[in-house]
Amino acid sequence: MKPIRTERLILRNWEERDRDLFHRINSDERVMEFFPFRRDRATADAKMDEFRAWIAEDGYGFAAAEIAETRECIGFVGLFDTDHLPFLPAGTVEIGWRLAPEFWGHGYVTEAAEAWLAHGFETLGLEEIVSFAVRNNRRSTAVMERLGMTADPASDFDHPGIPDSHPALKRHVFYRLSRKDWQTRRRAVR
Repeated sequence: MKPIRTERLILRNWEERDRDLFHRINSDERVMEFFPFRRDRATADAKMDEFRAWIAEDGYGFAAAEIAETRECIGFVGLFDTDHLPFLPAGTVEIGWRLAPEFWGHGYVTEAAEAWLAHGFETLGLEEIVSFAVRNNRRSTAVMERLGMTADPASDFDHPGIPDSHPALKRHVFYRLSRKDWQTRRRAVR
């Protein structure tokens, strides 16, 4: 993928130097609060390799986000195919993120996600981008709302990948943003 630059960030494919951070965000209790698992180093390395391969093949994915000024990787933000959710139509693309806690509250996710929405709608020609999160994950749903995404309660679902041993994590809220609504919102902000 060609890196995407924002005012403060570079969104790019994963590099070897990112492995420590990738493992840390996938094993940190605060970051993974709404996930039923934590990744050890081997599984984190394998997942980073998967992400890197998908980005190289598709030109998008859950990509590394780094601060342009310091070159420090802070987590990931990106677009991802939802093939793992069989009840969604083929070709559905989600936007998602995960940052190290020390970078929360600085607007980095919103800044990066805005750039990914532009890429998805303008470059990839997507008609819609979705997002979803555990019902109680207010940090993520607040970002979705800042991005102009709309809650779609009729599409809320129990995530099939969450084991019954974690009932509080099963229910997910679903948000949508159409290209038309995104374009209208962009025109209004200009």
